[in-house]
Amino acid sequence: MSVTKFASRAIALGLVLFGLSACGINDVPTQDEQVKAAWSEVQNQYQRRADLIPNLVATVKGYAKQEETVLREVTEARAHATQMTIPSDILTNPQKFHEFEQNQAAISGALGRLLAVSENYPDLKSNQNFLALQAQLEGTENRITVARKDYIDAVQRYNTTLRTIPSRWVAAIFYPDAKPREVFTTSEKNQSTPTVQF
Repeated sequence: MSVTKFASRAIALGLVLFGLSACGINDVPTQDEQVKAAWSEVQNQYQRRADLIPNLVATVKGYAKQEETVLREVTEARAHATQMTIPSDILTNPQKFHEFEQNQAAISGALGRLLAVSENYPDLKSNQNFLALQAQLEGTENRITVARKDYIDAVQRYNTTLRTIPSRWVAAIFYPDAKPREVFTTSEKNQSTPTVQF
């Protein structure tokens, strides 16, 4: 093989590799990994919240003995959410994703009722442990909101890549198993205007 043929083949190979990298061949796996990382952070923040709940319930129990129903709801919601086995295909399985969403919404609702109950107990509201736990939960809820937003943004980029040309063609050829990911939604109940009573 002559040097010119070898050089022309090397240049052709270089152009093909450059063309493949320029056409977004790595966008699908890169964005898929970003979605997975964002999902891991969502799960991390939900786990942080689940870890804080037993401490909050124990603190409130000492003050609010007659509020057993609310305390039981919080404990049951946490147990139900933490016992759910998260399947590996949850990001592409709408039914399992929705079930996960519902479990986490149940915890949020039960915590909201628990914190509202605390208004009836002035001693509890001034208890340092309760205040610290309440601040931790509020911070965790904010972190969950940010993690969910980051996940939604990553899914939007990934799903757009799978649906637009030419990346759609690249995905069909090189990543035929790539499927759109699920995004968080909110129930109609959460979209209604809250009622404020004085």
